[in-house]
Amino acid sequence: MRRWVQTWKEAGPWLEEIRRRDIENADTQVAVSMLFSEDDDSPYLPRRTTSGLVEQQAWFAKLRR
Repeated sequence: MRRWVQTWKEAGPWLEEIRRRDIENADTQVAVSMLFSEDDDSPYLPRRTTSGLVEQQAWFAKLRR
């Protein structure tokens, strides 16, 4: 367990650097377009058939139990 914790402590700064570089190099316009695309042919996200409200309420109902 100690070795596992030590490995993550050593990897943390390296992973943070990769994360920072990815954020700096991200094309925001492309990312937003991918997230909110209404294009039927979008390869990134399946087209929504509902707002998701029904599914959200089902999850809330499960959490109440």
